[in-house]
Amino acid sequence: MLLRESSKFPSYNYRTYAVRRVRDAFRDNRSVQEPELLNRLLQEGEQRLQMIRRQVLVGQLYATQKSIIE
Repeated sequence: MLLRESSKFPSYNYRTYAVRRVRDAFRDNRSVQEPELLNRLLQEGEQRLQMIRRQVLVGQLYATQKSIIE
């Protein structure tokens, strides 16, 4: 869900940054086995998902012209 929402950013720079951060976070935490830490990471993920959704909405409200890269 985090990757899907991150790919909705209208700006190329924000979109690539968000996708990279999500992937890096999952790679860093893929070996976590402790239930307490897993629950904390899951809660942080939910909070980040809500933040990304808000930021995508704001980005869509104040859209700019697309760059050459896009």
